[in-house]
Formats: sequence, structure tokens, C-alpha cells
Amino acid sequence: MVPGRRLPAGEVVDLHLDAPETGQEAVGDVGDPHPVSASPASGGPRRRSPGWPPGRSGLGHASPVPLPSLRRRPTSPPDPDPSLPTAVFLHAHPDDEALLTAGTMATLAARGHRVVLLVATAGEAGLADAALQATDLGARRTAELAASAAALGVARTEVLGYADSGLGPEPGPVPPPGHLPRLADAAVDDVAVRVAAVLDAEDAALLTSYDAAGGYGHPDHVAIHRIGARAAQLAARTPVLLEATAPRDRLLAAATRVNRLLPRRHRVDLGPWQSAYSATTDITHVIDVRGQARARRAAMAAHASQATGGIRTLGVFRRIPSPLFGWAFGREWYRQPGLPPRDPRDRYRDVFATL
Repeated sequence: MVPGRRLPAGEVVDLHLDAPETGQEAVGDVGDPHPVSASPASGGPRRRSPGWPPGRSGLGHASPVPLPSLRRRPTSPPDPDPSLPTAVFLHAHPDDEALLTAGTMATLAARGHRVVLLVATAGEAGLADAALQATDLGARRTAELAASAAALGVARTEVLGYADSGLGPEPGPVPPPGHLPRLADAAVDDVAVRVAAVLDAEDAALLTSYDAAGGYGHPDHVAIHRIGARAAQLAARTPVLLEATAPRDRLLAAATRVNRLLPRRHRVDLGPWQSAYSATTDITHVIDVRGQARARRAAMAAHASQATGGIRTLGVFRRIPSPLFGWAFGREWYRQPGLPPRDPRDRYRDVFATL
């Protein structure tokens, strides 16, 4: 994004950010990470903080990247209503928004709320087939992110430019000198200052991040949990902080049933699931997003690279027939830190319920 310049729909901007200078603030399968700055149709923020990013007048050079096409695009949402509260969704990698919060984002956009999407990395260490791995996977996933954001009605999308930490026995490569570090290695306050600057520029009333487990434990997801909590503290207007999650016990029960149907050699070790996501009793918000099944499917379809390279979560989800898709992905879950446990029948049904 270049200050003062609105990007035309369908153009992606790569943010090649350098490490901060002295005295400056720096501003799959189930194990994938995720790119750079994209701006769908609505352009820049409601207002910019004068120091965003501190000590810099621009964010780097812009290079258009062709976007993947979507077969069916949902109806365009209305222009954001400035009288309605703004929501900022913070994610680690490009397809995370499609898997965890897409329905909520599309629902808010359809109601006229301004929806802002911040993604910390380009997901360049994510899994994909060999042909894609041999190309610039980060640029590809940046373009996919822009298509997903457009399908969901996002008004502003930015990628912060940290390196993807990777998942597995070997972490992602250490960035060369002069580049931002891997997200898992970045100082929490350095990243949180940048997120807080966006919260201030947007006068945001809501920020979403991840639960303390980082979902399934990806190091970048754990980092986002800490960064989101700190950014909410640093913002001039303290937003409601909701942590995107899922009911651990339900997931574990479903996975156990599936495991029993598989040959022993194909069964998954469910030990790590014992501490993944959140206990059902900790969930404070359940959002009905069945009306946004089409938009959510389009967001998943946009991340085509993440359906390659073997049996992948997104690839499986995209093959679910439409009637079942709306049922399987009809709800999204959040927990609000500091709230006492709520009866499952009395959970909040609106992300702005505790404003």
C-alpha cells in the first residue's frame, strides 16, 4: 500500500519491508502457514496515524500480480457504513482467514461494517506441490489472499511482511540481513505496535486473533495470540478482543470416530488434539454464518495452492457437497479473554455483543 494511493480492484502490492533502523519501531493440511498487501475494492483506511509505519513515508515498491479467478463470486457487499463499528481480523498466513473467520467477515461486510484483514506473513513456507514450490509461492499466495478478501467483502487487506516460520521438524529459513524476521522470532511489541497503528487508523472496535494454543499449535499462530493481546492494550481505543477458536472436545470426538473407520496404518495420532484449540466451556461467542456458505466456499477456493501437494485440508473441504458444506461450516467460534464461562445455550451470537 502506498500512502495516498488507492489501488484498483484486483491489484496486489508486495510489501518488501526492511528491518527497523535504530530508533525506529518495527512496526498444510492443518499445518500450513500464509502474504503481502492487497486492497480489494474499497481502498485505504478510514484515517491514518501520522506515524504509520514509524519513520517511513512508503511501504516499498508495488508490483501487480495476476489474481486467480473464481468461478462464482458472491454478490458484492454494500459500501461500508461509517456509522457502524469497524472490525480488524488478524491472521498468521493467507488461508487462515478462509478456515477460521471467513463467515464472520462476510456477515459483517454484508451488514455494512468495514472489515479489515491483517496477515502477518506471505505463507512462503507452506506446503504445495513441487511445481508451485519451484516458483515464488509467497507471491502466489498473496494473489490468492486478495481473491479471498474480495470474495468476503474485505475493505482493506495488508500483509505485514514477516517471514513464515514454517511447521515441522525444521523451521523456515532465517531471513537474510535487512529483512524482517520469522514471525515466531519477532519481538511481540514490535509487531503489536504495527497492529495497534492499524487499529488506531481504523478506529476499530473489534480485533480478532487466536486462542492461547494457537489452534493446532503452529508457532506463528501462537505468536499471533500474543501479538493480538498486546496490540489491544496498545491501541488508543481498546477494542473488544476475540480469539478465533474451535470446540476441542467436539473436534476430538469427531476425529476419534473417523479414526476408528480407518485402517490402523492410516490412523492419526490424536494426542496433540488433547490441547488444541479451546475447551467448549471456554467459548463465549458462537456466530451463525450459514448464510455466508457461498462466500466462505469462494474464499477457500481462492487458496488453490493450498489444495495441492497431497491430501490437504482445504482440498478436502472444497470437495464437500454444497448442502453439507453449509452445515459443516455453519458456525464460527470465539472466546473473549476475561469473561467467565457461559452456558452453551447462552453464548453471545454477535461479535459486537460486549461492546
